[in-house]
Amino acid sequence: MSLLWQARFFTTVNHLRDLPNTQVPEIAFAGRSNAGKSSAINLLCNQKKLAFASKTPGRTQHINYFSIGGAHVGQHRKDATKVEEIRALLVDLPGYGYAEVPGEAKLHWNELLGNYIQRREQLVALVLIMDSRRPFTDLDVQMLEWFAPTGKPVHCLLTKADKLNRNESTNALRLARTVLNSYVDEQGKPFPFTVQLFSALKRTGIDEANQRILDLLGLSEAATEGDDDDAQS
Repeated sequence: MSLLWQARFFTTVNHLRDLPNTQVPEIAFAGRSNAGKSSAINLLCNQKKLAFASKTPGRTQHINYFSIGGAHVGQHRKDATKVEEIRALLVDLPGYGYAEVPGEAKLHWNELLGNYIQRREQLVALVLIMDSRRPFTDLDVQMLEWFAPTGKPVHCLLTKADKLNRNESTNALRLARTVLNSYVDEQGKPFPFTVQLFSALKRTGIDEANQRILDLLGLSEAATEGDDDDAQS
């Protein structure tokens, strides 16, 4: 069982001042509306309705937090194990790209999202969700350029990979790697950006994405220990 399966709703914020006063690592999920972000989060966390997908523009302006670990863990495990302390937070950022959102709301979104991903010290990495058939839209590139100066890792999920044939999949990965490798620091060293194919429908790429996210959160050893405990029980 992946530690991501422990994810439970933690809080929703609409202003930077309301960000939780926690010190555990956070990993944020960002992506264009309809790129499959909610489906990816739900699949990785083995839950159907953890991340709420809405076509209502007004609901896209909030940052939603989900906790990994915490007292709730014992409520859905077969054994009596409880993890009293939260180990990490998954952060579902507002989906971007709604043309219907009024200008004032867009300005608020830009300020909230831009400041969060650039200044949040607890944020250890970004998972960027892109439709594999239409990756690197202007807004995706804007997200990368906002985040790149932090020097923190980005892992890209090219979703809806089931819509591509083998050649198209190979080309999509090649293009993505070329684009990501073009981002370099002041010394010319590429940023720690990685990419993979993903399909929520066909459940493609789940293990790879799960392992990468746990690695970025520093939870891989914890996951291994948990598996060992389960095996011994």
